[in-house]
Amino acid sequence: MPSRTSQDAEPAETPAAPLPALRVAVLADSDTRWKWGALTARRLTAGDGQDARPVEVSGLLLRGRATPTPRQLAEVGEVGIDAGRVREVTAVEFLHTVRDEGFDLVVLALVGGGVQAMLHGLAALNLPRRPVVVTGYVGVVYEKLADGLLLRHGADVVLANSAHDAERFRAVYEGVGADASAVTEAALPFLGGAPYQPEEGRDTVVFAAQPSVPASRADRAYLLRRLVEHARLHPRREVLLKLRSKPGEHTTHIEELPYQKLAQKLPGGLPPNFRLVYGHMGEVLDRTDLLVTVSSTAALESLHRRIPTAILTDLGVREPLGNHHFVGSGLLTSWDRLDGGTRPKPDPEWVAGQGVAADGSYGTAYDTARAKVACLLTTGQLPPLAPYYTPATAPGYLPGILGRHHLAPDGTPLPGAAAPQEPGRVRGAVRETVRNAARGAYRHGVQRVAPVIRRMGEL
Repeated sequence: MPSRTSQDAEPAETPAAPLPALRVAVLADSDTRWKWGALTARRLTAGDGQDARPVEVSGLLLRGRATPTPRQLAEVGEVGIDAGRVREVTAVEFLHTVRDEGFDLVVLALVGGGVQAMLHGLAALNLPRRPVVVTGYVGVVYEKLADGLLLRHGADVVLANSAHDAERFRAVYEGVGADASAVTEAALPFLGGAPYQPEEGRDTVVFAAQPSVPASRADRAYLLRRLVEHARLHPRREVLLKLRSKPGEHTTHIEELPYQKLAQKLPGGLPPNFRLVYGHMGEVLDRTDLLVTVSSTAALESLHRRIPTAILTDLGVREPLGNHHFVGSGLLTSWDRLDGGTRPKPDPEWVAGQGVAADGSYGTAYDTARAKVACLLTTGQLPPLAPYYTPATAPGYLPGILGRHHLAPDGTPLPGAAAPQEPGRVRGAVRETVRNAARGAYRHGVQRVAPVIRRMGEL
C-alpha cells in the first residue's frame, strides 16, 4: 500500500480562539469589606471545566478613614488577588476607571452610603454597555436594616447571606414599593476550613474582639477583666484575645479604646496562658476549642465549622450590642457559666436559617447568584441603574450622601473633584504625595485627636 503523502493528510483542526477575559472590579472601603468583596467576586465568577472564561479581577480601595493598610491586606488571607496590585482611588477616580477600562462586573463592597453614591455615579456615566453591579453585606445585619438596604437598592444583585436575611430584605423593599427582584440568597463568602476536631492535650478559648462593640471604656475593661480571670481560673487552658487591628489602624468600625491599651493598664498584669493574637481568623479557628464573642461575624465562621460557640449576655441582650441577633440560637450565655464549664448547644433550626451551611451545603450556596450574574452578563444592553432614592424621592437626604463623595445630586462629579491620576508625570506624583500627607493628617485627627476631645466633653 502506498504511503500517505502530506497532500492526502486530513487538515488539522483550527484551535478555537481563546475566550476574552471577564473583567471584574472590586471596590472596598475597609479590610473586612475588601475580604468580602474579593471572595464574592471569585465565587460569582467561578467557572466549570476547560471552557470556563478567564477572569481578571482589579482591586480598588476607596480612599477614606478605614482604607486598609498593607499589613491588614496581608492578614485578610488568600483572596486570589495580589495585594501589590491593589490601589487606592477616590470615588471620582473609580468612576473614571469604570468608564475607561470597560469592566463586565463591579462588586461594591462598601458601606451603604458609598454604594448609593457609586450607583448614581455609574448611572450618570451613561455607558453604552454598563457593567453588572453586585453588592451586599459583610456579616450579620443587626442594625439600620431599612436604611442600609435602601441605600443598596438599585444594584442588579443584592446578596443576602442567609434565607433569614433574604426574607427580611425582600420585605423591606416590597414595603416601600421598591423592586425586590435583586435580592438573591447566598452565604458569607469567607466560610471554610476543616470541621472541628478536638485534639488531645489542646484546650484553647478564643475571644473575638470587635472594634466598636461594646463602645464604652467600662464595658470593654469588664470584658477584658473577665477574659483574664478566666485564664487565671484555668491555668492549663490557652486563652487568646483575637484582635482585628493594631493601635492606629482602622477597620470597618472605629476603635477608640483598643484592648491592647487597656491590657497594658490591667492590675496584676497578664497571666502566662493569656495572649493577644492577630492574623487571619480562619487560622485562629484552626486551633480553637471554644469561640466567645459579643456578636462578631466570627461566630458564624465558628458555627460553620461546628466549633463550640458562645455569645455573651454579661452586658445584656441589646440591639446596640448586636447580640439580639442570636436570640433563639441557644448560644447565649455568660462568663460565670463559661467559667463553670458550660458549653452552649446551638439550635439546629436557627443555624439552618443563618447561612452558615454547617450541614455541608456550602458548596452550592452561590449557585443561584452565579447563575443570575451569568444571565445578566449575556443580556447585552442592561437597563439603566434605578436606585430607590432619587432627587425626587429623597431631596433632603440623597444630595448629602452624594456630596460626601464629591458627586452632584445627578451623580456627576462636582466642580473641582479630583481627576484621574496621570501615571509617569511629575504632577501626578506630587498630587499623590500631597494626598497621602493629607490622608495621614486626617487619620491622625480621627483616630487620636477626636477621641480625646469627645472624652473631654464627657467630663
